[in-house]
Amino acid sequence: MTVQISHTEHVQNFFKEASGFGNDAGSSRLKTVINRILVDAAKIIEDLEITQDEFWKAVDYLNRLGGRNEAGLLVAGLGLEHYLDLLQDAKDEQAGLTGGTPRTIEGPLYVAGAPIAEGQVRMDDGSEDGVATVMFLEGQVVDVDGKPIAGATVDLWHANTQGNYSYFDKSQSDYNLRRRIITDAEGRYRARSIVPSGYGCSPDGPTQECLDLLGRHGQRPAHIHFFISAPGHRHLTTQINLSGDKYLWDDFAYATRDGLVGEIRFNEDAEAARARGVEGRFAEVDFDFQLQKAPAPQAEQRSQRPRALQEA
Repeated sequence: MTVQISHTEHVQNFFKEASGFGNDAGSSRLKTVINRILVDAAKIIEDLEITQDEFWKAVDYLNRLGGRNEAGLLVAGLGLEHYLDLLQDAKDEQAGLTGGTPRTIEGPLYVAGAPIAEGQVRMDDGSEDGVATVMFLEGQVVDVDGKPIAGATVDLWHANTQGNYSYFDKSQSDYNLRRRIITDAEGRYRARSIVPSGYGCSPDGPTQECLDLLGRHGQRPAHIHFFISAPGHRHLTTQINLSGDKYLWDDFAYATRDGLVGEIRFNEDAEAARARGVEGRFAEVDFDFQLQKAPAPQAEQRSQRPRALQEA
């Protein structure tokens, strides 16, 4: 027989005390959030008859998750980060804010302060020359009327051929495959880089441990992250997943969305390569971004979530 006591006045008052409602110090907002978490957690324990062993295994799991810095990875893998996008989409639709390039998850691997350049830039440090396929990425940033936005900031980052990101992968140079590009008078940005690889969760990490128990893989397709911003326009957090990848529509982090598939074209023509200043096979990706007007000044800014290093 299931025993349920979380609804009783005694337990409800106990959780209010634990949440700090018995004092005037601290944050009233946090008190409300913590109280809801405690009440809902107690109901889950009762409704699903969580055992003591299961409870303490969960506590141990959270300790290990934090110890491996994988909390951001898990919330993406469980769809919570994608849910936040769906929720914001619904709020936008209700407010009449529609159109433009779709948003999608940021992920946990952004690093502020990448080198900045006007119009075009090379993103890689050359450490994978002869191994990686050179990629030429370019596009245009426009407004809701299709007019070019000069002076927009295209802040982009992606993995190397091993699926690893600089800063988090100490074998890479600082800001390798991370750049900011200021669009030219026609709203265009251009980057020479390398074709990134998809990646998977660490097989011995707590995120993959959870996914294994759910019968799910932890793989991501090759992709490129973007922050796009311009005065008077709404900040856009998005990414493009590259066409042809096995996991394009089976992304464990649920980042692939209609309108966010980057068509990658591989070219083996020697003359075309020479014209590009490279040798051998290379790739091209064209992708344009359309920004909404900012309904308020704060909409021009990215979220204030914690990130690596300081905001630039």
